[in-house]
Parts: sequence; structure tokens; C-alpha cells
Amino acid sequence: MQKKIPQRQCMGCRERMAKKELIRVVRGTDGTVNLDFSGKQNGRGAYICPKMECLIRARKSNALARSLETEIPPEVYDRLEKEMEAADNG
Repeated sequence: MQKKIPQRQCMGCRERMAKKELIRVVRGTDGTVNLDFSGKQNGRGAYICPKMECLIRARKSNALARSLETEIPPEVYDRLEKEMEAADNG
């Protein structure tokens, strides 16, 4: 029997994908917003595809902020952009 693969929805394109394929943005218990590459940090999480068009769409619709119920600092969006560019180039 195959092991069940956890699925999450991208906040940009709204597609369901395997959790490991997505980038997790987490609002920690202290209220700070960070990227969580381990997928294990405590707090409320939202997921986004590692594609620039999904980030643009999620930022435009304010989907991450609504999902995490807090304002997303510009540094988080900048770091997401850098991670996506590195993934494209790498």
C-alpha cells in the first residue's frame, strides 16, 4: 500500500500539490512571518508554488496576508523572490 502524500493548495494559482513541492510561509506564535523550508515550524502556514507568476498573483490578491491573518512584511516577499530566482537558475 502506498503512503499518502500530504496535499496543500498554492495561494497563487489555487492548485493542490504535494506539500514538499511548495514553499511554506509561516506566521509564528510570536506573530513574526518567515519562510519555513523544514515545514515543521510552529504557527499558521500558507503555501505557494516556487513560480514567480504565483507569487505575483498571491501578492496582488493579498492571499498570503488573508490566509495568515496578518500583514506580510515586504522582506518576506523579497526573500520569496530570491528563492524562486535561485530555483530557476539552479
